[in-house]
Amino acid sequence: MDAHITDAYIDDFARFIEASPSSYHAVAEAARRLDEAGFSRLEEASDWPAAGADGDGGGTEPAASARHYVVRDGAIIAWLMPAGATKTTPFRVLGSHTDSPGFKLKPKPTIANRGWLQAGVEVYGGPLLNSWLDRELELAGRLVTHDGREHLVRTGPYLRIPQLAIHLDREVNSGLVLDKQRHMTPVFGVGHAGDLLAHLAHLAGVPAWDVAGYDLLTANTQAPARFGKDGELFAAGRMDNLSSVYAGLVALIAAADEAQAEQQHISVLAAFDHEELGSQSRSGASGPLLDDVLSRIGAGLGSTQSDRLRAYAASWCLSADAGHAIHPNYPERHDPVNTPIAGGGPLLKINANQRYATDAFGAALWARACERAGVSYQEFVSNNAVPCGSTIGPLTATRLGIRTVDVGVPLLSMHSARELCHVNDPVALSAAVGAFFAGA
Repeated sequence: MDAHITDAYIDDFARFIEASPSSYHAVAEAARRLDEAGFSRLEEASDWPAAGADGDGGGTEPAASARHYVVRDGAIIAWLMPAGATKTTPFRVLGSHTDSPGFKLKPKPTIANRGWLQAGVEVYGGPLLNSWLDRELELAGRLVTHDGREHLVRTGPYLRIPQLAIHLDREVNSGLVLDKQRHMTPVFGVGHAGDLLAHLAHLAGVPAWDVAGYDLLTANTQAPARFGKDGELFAAGRMDNLSSVYAGLVALIAAADEAQAEQQHISVLAAFDHEELGSQSRSGASGPLLDDVLSRIGAGLGSTQSDRLRAYAASWCLSADAGHAIHPNYPERHDPVNTPIAGGGPLLKINANQRYATDAFGAALWARACERAGVSYQEFVSNNAVPCGSTIGPLTATRLGIRTVDVGVPLLSMHSARELCHVNDPVALSAAVGAFFAGA
């Protein structure tokens, strides 16, 4: 891996992470970068530009040789359509997700408790609880005012979940047990006077009385950092799954800068929300968002339902989500033969029970993409005694019938407030995604 390319990629990846403390901020940052790259935003409730891709000049959907994107809450879908797109042109979809485990602000969020001011929070997804202790956290997300307008907000360092001193629990190092309700409530001040929601409204520039709803989550405020031998290790929050969102964004923007006239497919970046909750939402991978957008793109090309099914049959989804590198302190938790290492390249994720959607054809596609990109890859399969998690790949395959392959960057400390990878692996993932978009 070229050191200059890696340095530039990781530096900008760090900036993307810092700009994306919530799914809503990640979408806003992705949209900003897409705007700069010449993509235009379309609103779902509006007519889309006429197609004219097949020469008939009709339709009310995206134009040929088009680059557009759509935002739905904490999800974004962007696409690049070649000039020669037809009714049955297939799709190449890079699937990812914008959310990460943590804590979400409850209603009536300000708690006065024994001289401390605390924030009422609810566990979001499956965070590694102990990793959130004794860190300066921020709240980030959106406020919605009575007029229905959304206002992004972030506090910067504002909260901390304090651990009990060892003097008050002499057995803590023999086994830490955390109660999600009693032990995971952060502090943000002292006394009995304080209004957390009023502070957030002030930061957003709106009156507190005008806030009608909010979606606010915690994020670690420690900056991303390179460290270790030759600076080859990289630690940051939310790499599950901003590592894939950023890789796909970089690859799609790069593809937009290249000639698209001869491209035989429509390249799509799909970054969903709520994967950590099971994806059951209007902006999640189990929801209708991807099908809605692909159907409207197809309709703009004059396709019938039969045409769309033909397009889907020839389409691919690369479901990119983080995976596990072998942990040197817990090797028994991994498969004894398939032991992916940090720096060994992105993962091809395989599971016999279809927790990942990879099959033999998907493995062959991934091998071609990595070969074309000039990067190595590694296979990941779980230890039979340690069931694996799942991701958006099987959901997309089930909903649309698009052949899907699951891949991702190998991490240590997944679902920690701060995760770890080798600097070469995110770069290699983006290069492979670029080869996927190029038709490998």
